[in-house]
Amino acid sequence: MKAKLLIVILSLLIACSSKPYAVKHPDMPVAAGHEKIYIVSHGWHTGFVVPAKKIQNQLPELRKRFGDILYIEFGWGDKDFYQAEEVTTGITLKAVLWPTESVIHAVALPEKPDRYFANSMVETLCLSGKEYSSLLRFISESFYKDEHGEILKYESGIYGNSQFYKGVGNFYLMNTCNKWTAKGLKSAGMDISPTFKLTAGSIMDYLKHYRQSQEMGSNENSNTRQFYSTPSECR
Repeated sequence: MKAKLLIVILSLLIACSSKPYAVKHPDMPVAAGHEKIYIVSHGWHTGFVVPAKKIQNQLPELRKRFGDILYIEFGWGDKDFYQAEEVTTGITLKAVLWPTESVIHAVALPEKPDRYFANSMVETLCLSGKEYSSLLRFISESFYKDEHGEILKYESGIYGNSQFYKGVGNFYLMNTCNKWTAKGLKSAGMDISPTFKLTAGSIMDYLKHYRQSQEMGSNENSNTRQFYSTPSECR
C-alpha cells in the first residue's frame, strides 16, 4: 500500500515539473487589463485563442504560414492521438499510459472565437500587458525550436486553416492538453494549481467559478484582481 502511494506521489511530482513549464507570472494589478484572450473548450480539449499580431512577431513562421489574420487558436497534445485520422484504442492507451511526443495545433481564425466556435464553450479573460506577454511567452516556449530558433512544421491541422508543429514536452496521463491550458493560465497570473486540471471540464469549471466569484465580490473588495471586466469587453 505504501509503495503504491509513493508511486502516485512521485507521479504527481514529476507531472508538476513536466515540460512545457509555466512561466513565472508578473505581479498582479488590481484592475482588469485591456488585452483580451479566450479559452475554448471543444468537449474534451481546451486551448487558447489570442490576437495573431504579437505572437506572429515572436514566431515569424506563423505569419509565413497564415498571413494577415485576426486570431490564432493554440492547443497542445499527443503527437499520434492529435494527428490521427482515426482514433483507435491502441493510440489512446499509448497516449495516456506512457510519455509520448507532443505537438502544437495552430488554427487561423478569421473572426471572433465565440462566432467561429459557435458550438464550443468560450471564456474571455482581460489581461494586463505584462500578463499577456507572459502568456505569449508560455505559448511560444511550448513550440520546439531547432538550433536556428526555427519551429518545426508537421502535417496540416484537423479543421479550418490549421497546422501541426513539433511541441516541447511529453504527453501522458498526468500531463494532458488541459493541464497545458492550466499552465498557461498560471503563466498569465491566475491563481490556479495545474496539478489536477487534467480535463476540459476542470478548466472551464475553474473559469466559471472564478468569474462568478469576481462578479459577486467586485463591489465589495476593490483590491480583488479582476480578470473579467464585462462579459464581452476589456477596458
